Amino acid sequence: MDSTRHTQAPTTHRRRGRVRRAVPFLAAATALVAAGTAVVANAGPVRPAAAPRVDGNRIDVPVQGGTASIDTASLRVTARTDDGRTVRLSDAPATAPGTPGRITVSDGAAHWSYAGSGLDFTARADHGRLSVTAAAHRDTTLNWPVTGTDPATDAVQFPRGEGLSVPVGDRFWNSSAAGLAGSAADMSADLSMPMWGYTLRGTGHGVSYLVPTDIGSTLSFSSDQGRLHTTTSHKFSHADATDGYTVTFALTDGSPAAPAVDYRGWLSQHGQLGSLRDKIAANPQNAKLLGAFHAYLWGDARTPDGIAQLKKLGVSRMWLGYDADGSPMSAAAVTAAKKAGYLVGPYDSWANGQDPKTSDSPTSSWPGTVYPDFCVQGADGKPVPGFHDRGCYLSSQAFEQAEPSQHYLAERTRQMTANGVNSYFLDVDAAGELYQDHSSAHPMTQAQDRANRMARMKRLSAGDKLVLGSEAAGSWANQVLAYDHGSATPVADGLWPLEKDRQTWGGYAPAKAPGVFFKPVDLPADLATAMYDPKYRVPLYETALHDSVVNVERWELSFDKLPQQKNTRALLAMLYNVPLNFVLDGPSLQQQGAELASLQKYFAPLHEAAGTQPMTSFRYLTDDHQVQRTVFGDGTLTVTANFGTTSHDGLPGGCVDATLRGQHGTHRLCPAKVTG
Repeated sequence: MDSTRHTQAPTTHRRRGRVRRAVPFLAAATALVAAGTAVVANAGPVRPAAAPRVDGNRIDVPVQGGTASIDTASLRVTARTDDGRTVRLSDAPATAPGTPGRITVSDGAAHWSYAGSGLDFTARADHGRLSVTAAAHRDTTLNWPVTGTDPATDAVQFPRGEGLSVPVGDRFWNSSAAGLAGSAADMSADLSMPMWGYTLRGTGHGVSYLVPTDIGSTLSFSSDQGRLHTTTSHKFSHADATDGYTVTFALTDGSPAAPAVDYRGWLSQHGQLGSLRDKIAANPQNAKLLGAFHAYLWGDARTPDGIAQLKKLGVSRMWLGYDADGSPMSAAAVTAAKKAGYLVGPYDSWANGQDPKTSDSPTSSWPGTVYPDFCVQGADGKPVPGFHDRGCYLSSQAFEQAEPSQHYLAERTRQMTANGVNSYFLDVDAAGELYQDHSSAHPMTQAQDRANRMARMKRLSAGDKLVLGSEAAGSWANQVLAYDHGSATPVADGLWPLEKDRQTWGGYAPAKAPGVFFKPVDLPADLATAMYDPKYRVPLYETALHDSVVNVERWELSFDKLPQQKNTRALLAMLYNVPLNFVLDGPSLQQQGAELASLQKYFAPLHEAAGTQPMTSFRYLTDDHQVQRTVFGDGTLTVTANFGTTSHDGLPGGCVDATLRGQHGTHRLCPAKVTG
């Protein structure tokens, strides 16, 4: 059996998704009170941008909801809200950049420099935000802003996968068991969106931070006196083309989803927000994602009979995928799937190359001398090792240079779609581990790597008219993808060693139902808390991108893989209006097919109605966060989920209610009572 997929994805995420240890940057902290109910509010009208005002070393910039002030002597940033409250937006960095030069104002912006560190700064109002840009004359690192230090800081929100909102004084998240304090997240790889935010206790205020220059930027978490705070670092490098750094600061209503509302606004304002409706208009096949669950097929589930069984169960919509294991779906099976109204497509990867004579993977074998000529070259002049240290990572720049004459990628696509598939899953491309290539034959910065990936994904989706998905898609790819597998999962670092434990997690046998997919696993308590405790979950990704990308959990975390989390995951999927993912072979289709069909029957009309609508509201209905509510569009769909064990307002624990506008009554699902 070809173990390509099973070995590749976890490895790339262990490299890309690993949260690195970091030295705490700040030693100040204050007290915490528990968060209350919150709601995503409309941003409201943005006041016209006004020129900054200068008073000595202080720059005042009008922003939506108040005035932000920068002390250039220290880089401390505060805000005075319209209701008279002072909010600390950033403390001074531990190492100041030096003595500031004279502040000048031109073109609606304030400018100043630090000669000692070679940094030039610009501050301006931008769509109601304070936008600060630093440019470096030489390679250096800036550890700023330093955030979450306001005495009223209550909770921090950050987009690990779908998103988390963590009370800054929570004992678990400040402990080593959570693995958050003392860690750092690469903004271009480890976070699904380059932003974070804070809620301020009892004020109706919060703060949102965006970093458009995510490449070279890192968000670090520190714990001091039992309270979390964060510091952002940017590495200025001329060779890496990261010598510019921008951070925006915005005052919010304090909702846990407010940073995502801010980020969605930024994407829209900069022409970077995709639309699933537009994608459907360009390729009507994309509409088949609405109401569909996702499943990878093995063994007899890949056959026409397996497809017929799904249809017989009453499954109206599905996305069906299969691994590059030497046994692709036949043309007859693909035809049966399309006739049933399903999407069907292969897994592929364009990121790994091995010697074709010894390659252990069809997707790692390329014609001619692609391997080793296209290998990404590190600064040491050696090829960057590929998945599981086999072969090498292949340079997207090398492919782009060769494609006009050699057509390597076009030919790979032709081969993979020869059976008539209407969808495609391209692993890694949108996941965010970007490379600088030091090869003189195909030099490339990380920014160019991203641009190359965007270009080739666009060719698949727009040119080849394939319903395109990728792994754990970063928000930067939202315009070219229709779906992703992975960004719905807030992966904690402890998942990777667990997946490496083959005795516990399962291996690659038997070939038609590998344990890595099919063997049920009980997550350790700390890992289950970090990933699936609903009181810490917040739909940041859906708030920003629900109507752009259909977001699904990681491919190796199928619905039946984690039996202890099944009910919670089902409730989260319905609350967030996102599909469940499955793995099916012949026996599991027989045993769990009826459960899948029942859940899909409930989900389909909700997603068909709201899948192209934005998530417009998220709120906690109880102080313990066990009852949560979402709204999509202008009331198109309202969903209430009770993650607790006691009834709330008539909704039993462990159940979800959904209301569709224009329909009488409420649709209720209690997933634990649905059996196959």
